[in-house]
Amino acid sequence: MNKIFVVGLGPGNLNQATERALEALEESDVIAGYTVYVDLIKDRFAHKEMISTAMKKEVDRCNLAVDEAQKGKQVSMVCSGDAGVYGMAGLIYEIVSARGLERELEVEVIPGITAACSGAAVLGAPLIHDFTVISLSDLLTPWELIEKRLECAAIGDFAICLYNPSSVKRHDYLQKACDIILKYRKPENVAGYVQNIGREGEAGIVTDLKTLRDTKVDMF
Repeated sequence: MNKIFVVGLGPGNLNQATERALEALEESDVIAGYTVYVDLIKDRFAHKEMISTAMKKEVDRCNLAVDEAQKGKQVSMVCSGDAGVYGMAGLIYEIVSARGLERELEVEVIPGITAACSGAAVLGAPLIHDFTVISLSDLLTPWELIEKRLECAAIGDFAICLYNPSSVKRHDYLQKACDIILKYRKPENVAGYVQNIGREGEAGIVTDLKTLRDTKVDMF
């Protein structure tokens, strides 16, 4: 049976990927992924065939990977962090099922260190009790639902990890999120952010919720 690996690379540097992830990449004929993630590993795996697509081309990328696997090639779909946390694992399963290929293609999901955990390690120990992970990207989730999730997490007194905090089109989303949380938390509530986790330029800043609200951040 042909196989597709869905591989979590961890935060970026391959020394933080699991041994199983590296084994799967070596076993593969083709490595597919978002251009930014493929660029992180292309030097190490230059001897492999690479398929990459831009942001918002996730469905195209996964279909291309499935196409290659149907040709009898071993394929790895790489994801930043963990393959199942805002990764491609679910979409690969959906496409394999929609195309009726369950008996033809085996899917193996290989976990990786997600940003909540790798970022927490840089900041100290913010996740030693219950916590929640919320993406501020509204590409697939309506902002009204994101607001509801933020409000519920704030009411529930969870430690809150925010993914995709800001972009060119969503430049004020972190500010909006903090405003919702500030309805239930004090301005001096400890907060922090990490840039370029596991990559060159890594930096972690511990601050407070009021300061975080007015901090300019990006997708890194």
